[in-house]
Amino acid sequence: MIESLFGGLGTVVALVPLLTIVAGIVLGILIGAMPGLSPSMGVALMVPFTYGMSPTLALILLVGIYIGSSYGGSITGIMVNAPGTPSAVVTAIDGFALTRQGKPATALGTSIVASSVGGMFGTLILILFSVPLAAAAVRFHPSEYFAFALFGMATIATLAGDNWGKAFIAMMVGLLIATVGTDPISGAERFTFDKTALSDGFMLIPALIGIFALSEVFRGIEKGEMRLEKLGKVTDRWPRFAHYWKLKWVTLRSGAIGTLVGVFPGAGATIGSFISYGLAKRFSRHPEQFGQGSPEGVTASEAADSGSVGGAMVPLLALGIPGSATTAVLIGAMMIHDLTPGPQLFIRSPEMIYAIFAAMLVAQFVLLIVGMAGGRLWVMVAHIPKELLYVLITMMALIGSYAVRNSLFDVFACLGFGLLGWILRRYGYPLAPVILGLVLGSIAETNFRRAIMMDGFSVFFTRPLTLILILLAVASFLIPLSGRLRSNRHRA
Repeated sequence: MIESLFGGLGTVVALVPLLTIVAGIVLGILIGAMPGLSPSMGVALMVPFTYGMSPTLALILLVGIYIGSSYGGSITGIMVNAPGTPSAVVTAIDGFALTRQGKPATALGTSIVASSVGGMFGTLILILFSVPLAAAAVRFHPSEYFAFALFGMATIATLAGDNWGKAFIAMMVGLLIATVGTDPISGAERFTFDKTALSDGFMLIPALIGIFALSEVFRGIEKGEMRLEKLGKVTDRWPRFAHYWKLKWVTLRSGAIGTLVGVFPGAGATIGSFISYGLAKRFSRHPEQFGQGSPEGVTASEAADSGSVGGAMVPLLALGIPGSATTAVLIGAMMIHDLTPGPQLFIRSPEMIYAIFAAMLVAQFVLLIVGMAGGRLWVMVAHIPKELLYVLITMMALIGSYAVRNSLFDVFACLGFGLLGWILRRYGYPLAPVILGLVLGSIAETNFRRAIMMDGFSVFFTRPLTLILILLAVASFLIPLSGRLRSNRHRA
């Protein structure tokens, strides 16, 4: 394996492959930073440009875009609270709080290093354990996927802080919104009111942009913050090595969690980010800082997000099963180049497989260099007057919503979610639980019903892994709650 990996490095460390990696990373960062363009959309848009390339170069470019866009979503999330990707929602919780405190450099520096280290961890796992990990993931029963989604939703207890009740209500709102559309099992329409546009439910990107970006604009208008004023005076510098060293265990733990979550097909980076954030808060010495501008929160989210890229590539390359929406696009790209992902690919084209492995490792270093160099430019966003910034955010939000499927309905949905987010903000309800419910609701519902149809309700108690995950979810939900109740009694 070591010899094959060095052979792959020899292929990659040449002028054309290196330029291809750099181009992929830069394009990916730009795509991820644009609300409305997800990593899967970015990779799909670039597939036609790879027709004239060799299969190895084409995959190196597309994987570079995947890695870059997974990080890029955090930039707009940190700077203007407009996460470019769903998984960047968690990064924006503490990242934007740091920006409002005049510390965007701290947030961006923490984000890029955590993203690179988490991505390296995920790539190493991909190289070492691709076949056995993929074989374990593909044997998962729907009941395990349901329990996994339930465990993700249980992080609401740690995300909530002292507003546990309001956070729970916000998550219920997200779950309710997730039920709109066509029933995934029976095909019946639910809450569509005979409107064809609602048959597919609400798209995640318009909801994400509206709840986070437009709600911030509406809040600023309500408070009369449209005057020419800086977003916040930048008072910090780029973090030193000691800052990153303090976050080493959070980075490694979150990278591992993101990688393992990414291996499970359909789980995705968003679940990994939420779970990593919840665990980081639970193990932190300063949990009260989470949500108020904690570098640990930014680290947990970004390391898990990038770690999931390597994890999602495991079932793709080893078994030909997409671990995420982006790897599903990569399967199509591989087939265009007459490649069939799966075990036979390791036998027929091992040199290309290890070239991809090596390219992913090199891409993480390129991401770190480009992110550190470009970060100093992105900090300048903090100097944009709010009057102009709010106009730019609104334009990006509406264009990004329309770009999802060229539908005006999504634009109006974005505006509606913006009003919903503004109302929730006004009355002290957190926004992240809404997205948590929206993302995990359909996953939990579909797999819950599949599990019951396959083996009956008893499957949730007879399968050991399912039962363990459910018990962990219940414990994650009840332990923080009981601790708060005890502290409230002591204060009383």
